[in-house]
Amino acid sequence: MIVVEGVQRRFVHGRGRRARVVQAVADARFVAADGCITGLLGSNGAGKTTTLRMVAALIAPDAGRVAVDGIEVAQRPAAALARLGVLSDARGLYPRLTARENIVYFAHLHGLSEAAAQARAEALAETLELQPLLERRTEGFSQGERMKTALARALVHDPPNIILDEPTNGLDVMATRALRRALQRLRDEDGKCIVVSTHVMQEVQRLCDHVVVMAAGRTVAEGSVAQLCARAATDDFEQAFVQLAFAPRAASEAPPPSTQAAP
Repeated sequence: MIVVEGVQRRFVHGRGRRARVVQAVADARFVAADGCITGLLGSNGAGKTTTLRMVAALIAPDAGRVAVDGIEVAQRPAAALARLGVLSDARGLYPRLTARENIVYFAHLHGLSEAAAQARAEALAETLELQPLLERRTEGFSQGERMKTALARALVHDPPNIILDEPTNGLDVMATRALRRALQRLRDEDGKCIVVSTHVMQEVQRLCDHVVVMAAGRTVAEGSVAQLCARAATDDFEQAFVQLAFAPRAASEAPPPSTQAAP
């Protein structure tokens, strides 16, 4: 389980008089349960990636707290990371190594023995439909093949919690379907807590059990797709997202009504 409570993060761009403070995350909050796929849904710049980077202890929040299976990330980052599998993108594979060698190498980094590393590579190949790729060098892999190999690498230590940042970017239809099947299997058979950030409505509808809507660095709504549609009083999920994500901001930015008497 991953708990995010009132997390905030600012960045300063430039120096001196040209310095500009950007509030990347103003108030992110959600609970991602075990055996559930939680989607962070928001437009570009909504704060999704920064929030996940704080969960993964890559950057520290300015305020708020993040806990992974009850472990405070700020206080015990190494212990929290041991219970996380993080997939930020499909880059970083060693092109001269086979898919198996990439996976086994990371298994060794996590302290697994050679026998345990090989067993995990075989198990993940079955779960992620990687068997035809295991003995091939990753150089020349398609984007979908790279994504599945990178996901196997992130899961090699069998973490109970998985974080994926925009995992379907650049994937074709078949690769997206294969990734979706793999995540659903990890949820249903292994009871993993899975958090996926995306801005693709169709992926949220087909994949996520719980949706957290983010806008301008804040959590503005959450619930199932059906619950969010009901809240917005529409059957169209895209319209529901637009209303929930942008209507509150538009209302807060609107000028106050005029108090001048009509002539």
